[in-house]
Amino acid sequence: MDDDVLDELLQPGAPRAQHELLVAALLHLMSHYTLNSSAGGRPGEGACVKLAAVIERHLNALARLPDADPVLRATCEQLSAKWAAHVDRALPVPLPVKRPLLARILGQGARRAEPVLAA
Repeated sequence: MDDDVLDELLQPGAPRAQHELLVAALLHLMSHYTLNSSAGGRPGEGACVKLAAVIERHLNALARLPDADPVLRATCEQLSAKWAAHVDRALPVPLPVKRPLLARILGQGARRAEPVLAA
């Protein structure tokens, strides 16, 4: 779902049928995530970080619905935080930035020699 669609669902006058559609879409996404995470190690399969991020966004959207049941909103808010933490843990750790090869060879960026002053 696009963010535009989620924004339309969050409008105060949105029909409750649209809210139910959002819940149905969320359950559908979560079932796909669960099925993919138990794929059994087949190549190219497994839990998808992008899908987990979409699930987190849907939960966040449900938590922000102004006319949703308070229990649903609180549950979605808690689950959204858990999915966000799951996504953060699953993202690859960025590699440290290295100096370009030529700069390392020429010693640039390393300790510079102090200029010698003639007296």
